[in-house]
Amino acid sequence: MRTTNPIASLLGRSPFKPMQAHMRIVNECIAHVPALFEALIAGDQAEVVKVKDLIFAKEQEADDLEHELRASLPKSLFLPVDRRDLLDLLNMQDYMADTAQDIAGLMIERDMTVPEGMAESLRELVQRCVDACDLATKIIEEMDELIEAGFGGREAASVLDMVEQLSAIEDETDEMGVKLTQILFAKEDEMKPVSVMFWYQMIQWIGDMADYAEKAGDRMRLLIAR
Repeated sequence: MRTTNPIASLLGRSPFKPMQAHMRIVNECIAHVPALFEALIAGDQAEVVKVKDLIFAKEQEADDLEHELRASLPKSLFLPVDRRDLLDLLNMQDYMADTAQDIAGLMIERDMTVPEGMAESLRELVQRCVDACDLATKIIEEMDELIEAGFGGREAASVLDMVEQLSAIEDETDEMGVKLTQILFAKEDEMKPVSVMFWYQMIQWIGDMADYAEKAGDRMRLLIAR
């Protein structure tokens, strides 16, 4: 009897197809984050709520696909890839979308105002973290080519080069995060302690998007190494 499960159908051709589909949805989720911060900077709460809803919807879509993938992924694969490695990579992808949702949720739960002098550095950090997730998506899209190349040759070298670029971007976001926390530190006496605490958390979560993107790249590096 033919299967009606679209994930199982994808897995029949390649276990990487649904992984790639999941990463695309994750990246679509994260792509809304800059607009979220633009709305916050502008003080447009209605737009914050609107963009938050888009992020939550995409995160749920990613979650649904992730659950189906976990249930459908065979216990053993006739490929030079360990199932645990794929699930670990899937975790990193999932954490990216989860973090975008956490950021959006915090904006709704807490009436946040961008401290004076932070807006431009905040924009730059957010965009660079989105850049990291974009590059992670491009790396995941190379999975099929890696299989065809036997995880070697020019294809592997190209992916490893992108992984190095991703690591460099994540290093940049670390430095940008430090700069932003220094600006926040200088404003602490002018702000309510609770607001300061929430902004430190927000800056951490923004950086986490790039951190999880880098970790996804590291998992791809391990797949090639093995």
